[in-house]
Amino acid sequence: MLKKIMKILEDLRPDIDFNEEKGLIDDGVFDSFDIVTLVGELNDVFDIGIRVEDLVPENFNSVEDISRLVESLLDE
Repeated sequence: MLKKIMKILEDLRPDIDFNEEKGLIDDGVFDSFDIVTLVGELNDVFDIGIRVEDLVPENFNSVEDISRLVESLLDE
């Protein structure tokens, strides 16, 4: 799963080192367009439904945060 998430992120923003970046939202690395694109890709690839209430910085600041979100939605 982590490989798929990394592929999505690297395709979205090849200029970012996602292994090191821990403040994608808090540090303003991602803009709203990036988030909309990312959410759409995650929904499609993993067949999940990211809800409005899931759209908080804590779920998108790092690869690990995104992975935890996807895992929790897959477990539902």
